[in-house]
Amino acid sequence: MKPVWLFDLDNTLHDAGRHIFPHINNAMTAYMAERLSLSIEDAHALRGHYWTRYGATLHGMVRHHKVRPGDFLEATHRFTDLASMLVFDKALLRHLRKLPGRKYIFSNAPRSYVDAILRLSGLDRVMDGSFAVEDLRYQPKPAVVGYQCVLRHLRVRASDCIMVEDTAKNLLPAKRLGMRTVWITPGSQPRPVWVDAQLRSARALKAPPASASGRR
Repeated sequence: MKPVWLFDLDNTLHDAGRHIFPHINNAMTAYMAERLSLSIEDAHALRGHYWTRYGATLHGMVRHHKVRPGDFLEATHRFTDLASMLVFDKALLRHLRKLPGRKYIFSNAPRSYVDAILRLSGLDRVMDGSFAVEDLRYQPKPAVVGYQCVLRHLRVRASDCIMVEDTAKNLLPAKRLGMRTVWITPGSQPRPVWVDAQLRSARALKAPPASASGRR
């Protein structure tokens, strides 16, 4: 069987670190400072703590401060000119088209942002669909609920899936469920035991061997 590819979006298929992430991080810090009556410095530290502990600032804000997920995401993902901030290698489109199997985005970002990035990059013409945080019942990676939502919606087994991510800890639940895992990282960090392949770029992805794609 051909595999089902699950791609993270930011820093996996485009470079969000250059312009987009700094903008979102500043917006989150400003939101937290105002909402929680914190200094910018304390809000920044708390945001980092929540991201480290939960994998997403959203999870910490909802769990500890009863923030409405939609309100938080809408306030922190506003862009006046997202197109000018996008750093994307168009050659990746041709490479992804050559990979066998179905391809989906699996992102912690809100729907409006995911759709905008897909449209601006041209990835909407390559992907078979996408999952934003709203589709995960606001349970972002690495919460296992989100992975289970994706599998149920696609009606596939985890063993049929290949998950491609830039955040290594988000690959751990995928591996535990039975997916094959690919870590996209430009550095030379040691490869965790739950990572099957470590690549510098998504352009280095290859079709799995026939025996692997059909393994149960």
